[in-house]
Amino acid sequence: MYQWLWILGKVLLLVRVAASINFVHHGYEELVQALFDVKGSCPYITRLYSIGRSVQGRNLYVLEFSDFPGIHEPMEPEFKYVANMHGNEVLGRELLLQLADFLCEEYRHHNPRIIQLIHETRIHLLPSMNPDGYEVAAAQNQSYLEYVTGRNNANGVDLNRNFPDLNIMMYSNEKQGGPNHHIPLLDNWKSQVEPETSAVIQWMKSYNFILSANLHGGAVVANYPYDKSHEQRTRGNWQANSTPTPDDMLFRKLAKVYSYAHGWMHRGTNCGDFFVDGITNGASWYSLSKGMQDFNYLHTNCFEITLELSCMKFPPQEELEYEWLANREALIAYIEEIHQGIKGMVSDENNNKLAGAVISVEGIGHDVTTGEHGDYFRLLLPGNYRVIASADGYQPQTVMVVVGPAQASLVDFQLRQKPLHNPPAPKTYKKRSHNKPQQKKIVPRAAPWETL
Repeated sequence: MYQWLWILGKVLLLVRVAASINFVHHGYEELVQALFDVKGSCPYITRLYSIGRSVQGRNLYVLEFSDFPGIHEPMEPEFKYVANMHGNEVLGRELLLQLADFLCEEYRHHNPRIIQLIHETRIHLLPSMNPDGYEVAAAQNQSYLEYVTGRNNANGVDLNRNFPDLNIMMYSNEKQGGPNHHIPLLDNWKSQVEPETSAVIQWMKSYNFILSANLHGGAVVANYPYDKSHEQRTRGNWQANSTPTPDDMLFRKLAKVYSYAHGWMHRGTNCGDFFVDGITNGASWYSLSKGMQDFNYLHTNCFEITLELSCMKFPPQEELEYEWLANREALIAYIEEIHQGIKGMVSDENNNKLAGAVISVEGIGHDVTTGEHGDYFRLLLPGNYRVIASADGYQPQTVMVVVGPAQASLVDFQLRQKPLHNPPAPKTYKKRSHNKPQQKKIVPRAAPWETL
């Protein structure tokens, strides 16, 4: 009896919170209005801002949730969801609008889980990275949808093949002992990418994102890095192989959190493909170059997975409510994963916070760095770890850390400066010889008139 009451309570809760934003497809103007409506309903925990414009001038709006919107609180991690990167893959766009409404309404109704999430996490929602492509896809006759119409941006570019290709540099570094983290961009990178891609990269540089997901459609699976494989030529064809990151076990766990909280993703069989546990390494599915998922991992502190959420790229409106019910818990549970692992502050002996300090975990060849406030966040599975903090001009510090299954372990570092100058070399004394020194031979100087 209690179980049925609990299920009924959850259903009633969903009915209550689903009333503000209708389950319809939102064009650009409707999407913007929906975001402003949520902001108006929860002005003290939200901020609406634009990270740039599309090719056709549409704003790329982000809705932020925080107890102090617009401010990075040290030790509070930054999270992001990005949807509608492919203009014709629209479910994620609608799910993020529903998620925004859900967070606002549940906060107003004093849901302790949502209050804690918003107080301890800074959440950024980008419902549409490709609003131009969406408008093209939405203009089709919905009875005769073409599979790729509206996928690209207004310049005809696939935005998930448009990021700087850091995988090539990473694979080269593997051979030469170079890093696979915080790989720098070429000086001319802005001229090589689309306006939407440039806006997202600048966004990543402006916030120290720790965890992220990119919402797509066309399958039902949680996809984790690497997306680009070490490609091998076989009989004239390219064959994709599983290409794990140094954090492969962690990424598997993150993908499973979403898959198992989803209505039916974890069942594995969907849309003609089979995925064990509803997850896949991106490269083992198919190899993808210049994708956003790998770019996050190789250039920033952010761990991102890609969520394929529906077999239909542009599902009919009558399925939107069902899809929201199937994804709601998974969307929340995945955000909560940002609080796993370790976090802390790195400072010097005078308690000055050190930005850009490096946090290394022995046995995992992928480092993260502190943000501008000196705080860091390192996602880790439960276990025992040897963690090293280092910074230019400072002596590294090593600690042993036990990571549990609950909230992140707090580990602060205080680094001592290295000596500014090398100590002076000890004086050396020439050994005195006991041999009698030879007398200098004196040559008589000629008189001036003798030189004529």
